[in-house]
Amino acid sequence: MSQDAHALDGLATGPDGRARCGWGVSAADYVRYHDEEWGFPVSDDRRLFEKLCLEGFQSGLSWLTILRKREAFRAAFAGFDFEKVARFGARDVTRLLGDAGIVRHRGKIEATLNNARRACDLAEEAGSLAAYFWGFEPAKTSRPERVTWAALRAQPVTAESTALSRDLKRRGWAFVGPTTCYAFMQAMGLVNDHLEGCALRGRVERARRGFERPVVVPGPAAEPEPAPRPRARAAARGRR
Repeated sequence: MSQDAHALDGLATGPDGRARCGWGVSAADYVRYHDEEWGFPVSDDRRLFEKLCLEGFQSGLSWLTILRKREAFRAAFAGFDFEKVARFGARDVTRLLGDAGIVRHRGKIEATLNNARRACDLAEEAGSLAAYFWGFEPAKTSRPERVTWAALRAQPVTAESTALSRDLKRRGWAFVGPTTCYAFMQAMGLVNDHLEGCALRGRVERARRGFERPVVVPGPAAEPEPAPRPRARAAARGRR
């Protein structure tokens, strides 16, 4: 297929001669990310938290900018261990604002600290972040019959990404709009948006079929308190 024909489909020829999503070959840094990460299902809580935070930092910028700074972000935010980031305070904000390796935006930095605290609550409630996020995986019936460039351009957000955004905001998260949430869902494999004709689409689909979806396991806070023992109630009556 010619490059012009590929362009019409949103595809481009990669360095190995195979067709890929056009953005996936637009820069050298993208090739590995597209081929090895984007769209493969993820159940690791740290990676999920990292991606949602970085999508927030990406707002108004290109993902390539964030991708090139990702290692610096990991160093600055304790590997995106949300339990550690939840303990960051004012001194850490000052430190991060002085770190030239990351995006020095006070609102986004403070949102990351806030979201880490909210993530701790959510992980305790659902058993894991993965269980919570995968609960928003779209049903097959809500997906396009064919994932084409035209179909994706017509759908920058979905009902599921809007629902996820709304629920996260209700829980106090910040920088989690519907577009950000959909980009997160695409990257973490909740949907397979590799285009029809992309050499990676089949591989990602096989990974999704073999992926064991995490399930919600309520934490201690969600468990009902045991009823008091009869002896304890009798003792209480005797002290009145």
